[in-house]
Amino acid sequence: MGPQQPKKDCTSSNNQDVRIRKNSAEALAMGNQRRSLYPPVNAPTKLQSTDKKQNIMFVMKDHQKKDAEINPIGLHKRRRRFRIKKSPILIAMNSSSLNLPMLKSEDRNNNNWKSLYQIQRERKRIMRDTCSKYKSNNRRIITPYHVSRIFVEDKYRILYCEVPKAGCSNWKRVLMVLNGLASSTKDIQHNTVHYGNYLKRLDGFDRKGIYHRLNTYTKMLFIREPFEKLVSAFRDKFEHPNNYYHPVFGKAIISRYRVNASKEALRTGSGVKFKEFIQYLLDVHKPVGMDIHWDHVNRLCSPCLIDYDFVGKFESMEEDANFFLHLIGAPQNLTFPRFKDRHSNEERTTTKITQSYFAQLSPAQRQHSYDFYYMDYLMFNYSKPFEDLY
Repeated sequence: MGPQQPKKDCTSSNNQDVRIRKNSAEALAMGNQRRSLYPPVNAPTKLQSTDKKQNIMFVMKDHQKKDAEINPIGLHKRRRRFRIKKSPILIAMNSSSLNLPMLKSEDRNNNNWKSLYQIQRERKRIMRDTCSKYKSNNRRIITPYHVSRIFVEDKYRILYCEVPKAGCSNWKRVLMVLNGLASSTKDIQHNTVHYGNYLKRLDGFDRKGIYHRLNTYTKMLFIREPFEKLVSAFRDKFEHPNNYYHPVFGKAIISRYRVNASKEALRTGSGVKFKEFIQYLLDVHKPVGMDIHWDHVNRLCSPCLIDYDFVGKFESMEEDANFFLHLIGAPQNLTFPRFKDRHSNEERTTTKITQSYFAQLSPAQRQHSYDFYYMDYLMFNYSKPFEDLY
């Protein structure tokens, strides 16, 4: 029996995984190009001012007739998910900075709320400046891929771009409660969150529905320090039994990068070492494609194409999340859950744990890893994790 489908913290469509894996060789170029300031894959484009309309084009490639013959059901679903004609369509989109909820009058004298609001403005400014620095043009092309990771909550008018290993499981629980699908986040099990298909994705709507929601809903994402996020993903997928990541990724990694690998290791794919994992990550010619759990946030959520209203950080999750819930007028008894979704008896990946993993690498490997995630470090204003990095 072949390996089962990936059991991911935050799942994605098969089509999206294929697209990510096809771009795996380009991912490394993103870090390497930063020294010459040449725009990387999905290069940031200049964000216009808040009082101007942005030009956005939705494009979609025709599905091949062969796909229709082989999988008519899949073709029907794809057509249903994104009904757009062959030729690009130019539409105008208002800057989403107009959609960020304002502080209520009674909150304007609250120093804590005011401080958090200013933090949001500063995060958005840094993101805009980074995008402007690496701009390509003022016309933006948004494809189904760019919105396929965005979940929709219509009651409170929220668009959430999930970033794996940055609290996405608990954010899905919150969205389900807001949508009336559950009364408490504690009542929602892990499999229900990820495999219940209770939450709608933005690419499931037609062009008019996508356009309307991108213009009028509050768009938010939560991110995490890139090295810490990477180590968290490695621990989860390779240091625990996993019937997808071990046979699919583990076997390929061990076969390519381990000298004199045992037959058992080659058979099961278990026991991948962090140094081997980094060799795979940095390899332009990967033996197996990329995965959403260690891909760039810059490509997963396209923050230079989609102007997010709220940017939260995993490091200040509780404060940021509850501030967001306050801004959108969520029920006062709803707070962001603090429990650890998977491997609850294991310590969370911290800065100290992250440093211990990267200490196993050579200075050159640490530098190349930093280059690989350079755009995420720059765009979300994270400090260099090691002093010898440049």
